[in-house]
Amino acid sequence: MTTKLPTPSPHSASKIDLYLDSLAAESQNGRLIFALDATASRQPTWNQACELQADMFRAAIGVGGLEIQLVYYRGSSGECKASNWMTDPKRLSTTMSRIVCEGGYTQIEKILRHACRENKKTKVAALCFVGDAMEEKPDDLCGAAGLLRNVPVFMFQEGDDAEVEKAFREITRITHGAYARFDVGSADQLRDLLKAVGTFAAGGRAALEGKPGATLLLEQLK
Repeated sequence: MTTKLPTPSPHSASKIDLYLDSLAAESQNGRLIFALDATASRQPTWNQACELQADMFRAAIGVGGLEIQLVYYRGSSGECKASNWMTDPKRLSTTMSRIVCEGGYTQIEKILRHACRENKKTKVAALCFVGDAMEEKPDDLCGAAGLLRNVPVFMFQEGDDAEVEKAFREITRITHGAYARFDVGSADQLRDLLKAVGTFAAGGRAALEGKPGATLLLEQLK
């Protein structure tokens, strides 16, 4: 099940929604927003991510557990949706497998602002974004990133576009997160990065020590 962003006003939430929120607040699992660019150029790596996100869950379970919310954008109409919070890797995989990438513009600012709203409701341990493009105003993205409080953002760039890298690095600097770049078809590289973020969300910086893919992230986390 997915919900279209922006999220509804708290005043419109049903009693069931409020009850589920109270349960989530009591959860001991780390909460990770897993955000993806689902525009047309991302289809090959989207398929990879569908397979590799299970490794993220397994790594986190070994540390203490993980709740993931999938957020993605696609299409010329500006579609941007967020799933419910999930603790079952099969459920996340099924949700991702139903999504078909479509051409459209980036909506990274919307994801950052969504993460801010979610963090106000219940603490979010981290936001992980995977994408290959940035078509928004960098100042707008930095402004949205500045609204996040104690939510490190991990920006993983596919490809080597210099302007994209500059913007992604600035977001991570503002949020005290980390940036990394991976190559198309590099499944092992992406797997290690996702596992490292899952481990961080479940157990914090200390849990990352000695883990594959963690060295680059640890060098940047403050």
